[in-house]
Amino acid sequence: MAETAPRPAILISRVLPEESLRLARSRADVDLHSGDRPLPREELVARLRGRPGLVCLITDTIDEPLLAACPDLRVVSNVAVGFNNIDVAAATRRGVVVTNTPDVLTETTADFTWTLLMATARRLIEADRYVREGKFTQWELMVLLGGDVHGKTLGVLGFGRIGRAVARRALGFNMRVLYHDASPAVGAVEQELRASAADLETLLRESDFVTVHTPLLPETHHLINARTLTLMKKTAYLINASRGPVVEEAALAQALKEGWIAGAGLDVYEHEPKVHPELLGLPNVVLAPHIASASHDTRIQMANLAVENCLAVLEGRTPPTPVNPEVLTRR
Repeated sequence: MAETAPRPAILISRVLPEESLRLARSRADVDLHSGDRPLPREELVARLRGRPGLVCLITDTIDEPLLAACPDLRVVSNVAVGFNNIDVAAATRRGVVVTNTPDVLTETTADFTWTLLMATARRLIEADRYVREGKFTQWELMVLLGGDVHGKTLGVLGFGRIGRAVARRALGFNMRVLYHDASPAVGAVEQELRASAADLETLLRESDFVTVHTPLLPETHHLINARTLTLMKKTAYLINASRGPVVEEAALAQALKEGWIAGAGLDVYEHEPKVHPELLGLPNVVLAPHIASASHDTRIQMANLAVENCLAVLEGRTPPTPVNPEVLTRR
C-alpha cells in the first residue's frame, strides 16, 4: 500500500477569513498567529524554522537575514498586490518563490479611490463633522463649497490594472483622462478609456485630480514632492491609494497648509501606520487607514488566493500569481 505524502507545514502570520483558514487546514498543517499585532521578529523566525510555507501580510518584513535563518522556506505568499515588504531579489537567489494577490482587488480598490476623490472634492468629512457638532441650523448658499468632478480632468499616475479601472469610472463623469506610465497603453485601451498619455509635468499642470497608482520603486519614491506639488493647480486634488512613500508627506502637508493645492485624500502613508502629524490637523485632507481593498468579498478572495499560491508551490504545482516565476523554472 502506497504511503500518504506528508502534509506541508505552513505558518500563517495573521488571522485570515475563516473560509481561507479552512482551505489551508484541509491541505496543510497550519501554525496560525491569532494576535492582532505582527509577530515580533524573533518569534516570526522561530515559528517559521522548519516550515516550507509562509502566508504573510505587508506588515511582516521578509528580508535576507530572515531568509537565511529559515533555510527550509520555499514560498512566501503575500496577502497583497504590493510586495515591498519582501526582499524579492534575496528570495530569488535562495530559490524561494514569492507570490502576491493581484487582480482580485482591482475593482474594489478603484471603487475606494473614487470614494476618496469624491469625499475630498465635496468636503464630505468636514460636512459630516459640521452636522455632528450641531452647526447645521439652516441651509446656506456659501457653506462647505467643494469642487466639481464631472467634466474635469483626471490625471492617473500609473496605468496598470487599478489605474485603468479608475480611468474607466471617469467615463461616467464625462472627464478628460490623462495618464503617465513608463509603458504607454496600446491604442485600443486609450480609445476605450478615452485616455491620453502625457509626460509627468503636463499631467500635473493640467489635471484637476491627480490619482496615484504606481508601484513603489526607487524611481517612484517621493515622486510627489515639493517640486511636483507646485506644478499642480491651486484648485487641484491629490489622491493616493497606492504606496505611501510615493508621496513626500512633509511636502504635502506644506502644500495643503499654504494652498498650493486644494485638498488630498490618502489611504496609505510614508511611514505607515504613522501619519505625518501636520496632516492630522488639516481640514482639507481625508485620511483612511489603508482600507482600499477592505470589502468582505475582496479580502476573502485575496486570502484565498494567497493560501492557494502557497499550497500550489508546496504541492509541486505552478502558483496562480508568482512574483518571481524564474525560480519555478529551476525546479
